Amino acid sequence: MVIGAAIVVFHIPDAHSLKEKRHVVRSLTDRVRNRFAVSIAEVDAQDQWQRAVIGLACVSNDSRHADSVVAHAVDYLTSGSENATLIEFHTEIIHAF
Repeated sequence: MVIGAAIVVFHIPDAHSLKEKRHVVRSLTDRVRNRFAVSIAEVDAQDQWQRAVIGLACVSNDSRHADSVVAHAVDYLTSGSENATLIEFHTEIIHAF
């Protein structure tokens, strides 16, 4: 079993409340979830208005496939929003069992 995972950190300059931030994060996560076979959620900084930390993961039997899915999902996530600016991201492939 191979697990592909990524953490993506965004700055949301136009968010002046948690409600505005949640709207942007929900839009980002819904689009990625609908397009790719990944699990995705906001995983940190939930109480900060202009910072979003999103985690995503996929499970596969092939490390190349897991890496490809995560890379494409991160590219899609970071290129698809004019409301959020990418600060940083990290990816990892984990071989389990």
